[in-house]
Amino acid sequence: MTDFKGADILSTKSFSKSDIEKIVEVADEFLPYAKKEKSSELLKGQVLASLFYEPSTRTRLSFETAMERLGGNVITVTGTESSSLAKGETLSDTARVIENFADVMVVRHNKPGSVDEMGRAANVPVINAGDGEGEHPTQALLDIFTMIKERGELEGLTVAMVGDLKYGRTVHSLSYLLAHFGVKLILVSPDQLKMPGEVTDYLKEKGIEFEETEDMEEALKHAEVCYMTRVQKERFDDPAEYEKFKNFYVLTKEGIEKHNAKMTIMHPLPRVGEISLNVDDLPGAAYFRQVQNGVAVRMALLALVLGKV
Repeated sequence: MTDFKGADILSTKSFSKSDIEKIVEVADEFLPYAKKEKSSELLKGQVLASLFYEPSTRTRLSFETAMERLGGNVITVTGTESSSLAKGETLSDTARVIENFADVMVVRHNKPGSVDEMGRAANVPVINAGDGEGEHPTQALLDIFTMIKERGELEGLTVAMVGDLKYGRTVHSLSYLLAHFGVKLILVSPDQLKMPGEVTDYLKEKGIEFEETEDMEEALKHAEVCYMTRVQKERFDDPAEYEKFKNFYVLTKEGIEKHNAKMTIMHPLPRVGEISLNVDDLPGAAYFRQVQNGVAVRMALLALVLGKV
C-alpha cells in the first residue's frame, strides 16, 4: 500500500509490515487526542459517512468519535431498513450516491465481500468495518497496537486465539497482520469452529509457527497474550449448534492466576460470558484499553486516507 491517501482499507492482506508500523506510529501520536488530553481541527470540513447495515456499538461510535475529535463531521445510516437498500438499491449504486455527500465511508455489512463491492464503486476511500464472517481490518490494527502498548513489541510473542475461529472475522484479520512478525500462534477452538483453511494456509505460506488444539488450559501456560472471542449466535443457522458451543471456553481469574498470571487478556467485545467479570480486576485485562486504542487507530486511518498526515 505505502501511499495511504485515497486508499480503501478493505483487508489486512493488503498491508505490508511497513504499512502496519506506519499506522502504529501515527496512532501513537493520536493517542492523547483519543484520551481527550488534546483537541484538533485536522479534519475540519471533512465528512465521514458512517454506514452500519449490521449492528455495532464500539466500532461505529469509535469511528464517529475519531472523526469528530479531529474536527470532522459525521453522517450516519444504521440498518438496511433505514436506507435505500430496503428498496432494492445495489451496494454499488449506494456507494456512488454517498460519495457525493462524504469524503470517506466506513461500512459494516453482514455479507462477506459487500464492502469490497462498495470500494470498487466509490471514488472516495472506503473502510471495512466488518463484512459478515469475512474480515475486520481496523479491529485487527487496534489489536496490534494494543499488543505493542501492553507487551512492548510483537516479535517473539506467543498469542493464543480462543473460541470461535471459524466465524470470527477479527481473528482472521489479526492472523494476516501477525504473519508479518515473528510470533507463534496457538489456535484454540472446538473442531467445528476451527480457523478456516485459507487463513492457516496463509500462515504456512508466511512461515508462521502455529498449532491447533482444543485445550485452552494448556495453551494458557504458554501464551503471553490470550485473545478471547465470543461464539457468535448471529452466524449460526441452527440455534442448537450455538447452544452447544456458546460456553465451550470460559476464562476465569482463578484459571489465569493458576496458569499464567502475567498474561495479557484481550477481547474484541462484546463478551457474552466467555470472560468472567472478576478477570476485569487483573492488571493484564486489556480489553477496555483496546477500546480507547481503537479511537486512536481509527483517527490515524482517517487522517492517512484523507491525506492529512
